[in-house]
Parts: sequence; structure tokens; C-alpha cells
Amino acid sequence: MGELQSITIVRVRDYPVLADIGINPDEIGRRQPLVVSVEVEVAAGSVNDIGETVDYRRIVAEIDGLAAVHIPLIETFAHRLGETCLAMSGVVGADISIDKPFAITRGMAGTSIRIFRA
Repeated sequence: MGELQSITIVRVRDYPVLADIGINPDEIGRRQPLVVSVEVEVAAGSVNDIGETVDYRRIVAEIDGLAAVHIPLIETFAHRLGETCLAMSGVVGADISIDKPFAITRGMAGTSIRIFRA
């Protein structure tokens, strides 16, 4: 039998934020709502200390920081957030999902990315 391995998942789900986002003239210069979900995979089995994992408050701070600057596309926002998460200690992968509630008349428009170490 092989050795057991595990990955710790740290999540922030359905985090609402007002972001300076958009490419259309009526979007530029005004904040719009986004709903952001993040799952990071941390190369850690049994976690007994915050230093062995990722503090979800740090992920939230990164989302808030990105929302404060103009980013034209939610895809760009997702990739920047994913790259930031991947730079965090122990993170080997990240799934980012962003919904833009008022982008279309009915329903929800959004994007998802998966970023990981090869």
C-alpha cells in the first residue's frame, strides 16, 4: 500500500465586492458588484497552526485590493487573483469563480479559472 497524501482546501465563497471593472463606456469609473469564490489547495495534510495553511482573510484582502483598481475584464481579475493566491506559501492550485450579477438582463454572467503548478 502507498503512503497517504492529502491536500487542504481553503475556501472563500460568494464574497460580494464592488469593483472598478468593465470595458463599456457606461461601466468605466463606476463600481459594479461582483461575487467572487476562491478555493486554494494547500500542500498540507494535518494542519495545527495558521502558519501551515492560508488565512482566508488574506484571500479576502487580495480580492478587495483588486477591486479598488480598474480592471477591464473579469477574466483578467480572475487570473490576477489566481496568480496572487498561487504565490502564497504552500499553495499548489487555485480555482477562482467570478460572477457579474448585472452583466446581462436575465441570469448571471461570469468566468472561472483553474491555476496550478505544473
